[in-house]
Amino acid sequence: MLPFTRFAWAVLGYNLLVVLWGAFVRATGSGAGCGGSWPLCNGDVILRSMGAETIIEYTHRITSGLALAGVVALWFWARRLFPKGEPARRFAFLSVIFIVVEALLGAGLVVFDLVGKNSSAARAVYLSAHLTNTMILLAVIAATAYHAQPRKITLIERPRVIPAAIAVMILVSISGAVAALGDTVFPAGSVAEGVRRDLHPSSPLLLRLRMLHPALAVAGGFFLLYAATTAARLKLGSAPWAMFILVMVQIVAGAINVALAAPVWMQIVHLGIAQLLWLAVVLIYLRTSGVKAAPLAAAA
Repeated sequence: MLPFTRFAWAVLGYNLLVVLWGAFVRATGSGAGCGGSWPLCNGDVILRSMGAETIIEYTHRITSGLALAGVVALWFWARRLFPKGEPARRFAFLSVIFIVVEALLGAGLVVFDLVGKNSSAARAVYLSAHLTNTMILLAVIAATAYHAQPRKITLIERPRVIPAAIAVMILVSISGAVAALGDTVFPAGSVAEGVRRDLHPSSPLLLRLRMLHPALAVAGGFFLLYAATTAARLKLGSAPWAMFILVMVQIVAGAINVALAAPVWMQIVHLGIAQLLWLAVVLIYLRTSGVKAAPLAAAA
């Protein structure tokens, strides 16, 4: 594997960790740890308040800044290695665009006070947009790494079920983000308590929406299993089987998350599996694109 390719995969892995830490910020209610200022923390560059919420939020801002620097470096390197029009260079540029949007969306959470115990519909919509951008960001970084590796290109016709799987993943993930927000703002001590609150006619909209995710996740899970078995028939290597296994593991993890009333650690595990599943679907999509990668035999 060439140095640029290794770096691209490393940038992807690092961004995945940043996403998980961002979920930890939300799940612990630490989004307001730096007050309403951004990018400074409570108006300071160096922390003066060392409370747990402040440290968690400030750490996320630092790691997010490093993620931005890594993606920009990836783009500059791609500009040196690849001529205009090559997929790796194009996706590296898209990575910069989406990580800048990611940073602005993250800033908006703080500036518009869509953190802490804010249970407004605006926060749910905003988080859904934020998550969608995050998924696209991870996808384009993965596409950069994929198109940068030297390989034999086999043109494989893409089944319609693969793009549909992309859409299903985004829809289920958005419903999961709304459900996770409900778990954060309105934590339940038990499954029975959570169900009673979700079904109560006077419950906030955010709680009533939380019930949608399990149903969508199960239905989407079966569809993704069908998509994985369809992709496996195309002889695409290990990606379809990884997708199949991750779907099964995710269904179990979701059930455990519900049974334990969504503890923070299980929310992070659940999201981590979801992101790995998303990347498996994206790689299958790329493998069936038929787009030829740049020749990198002489690249360094």
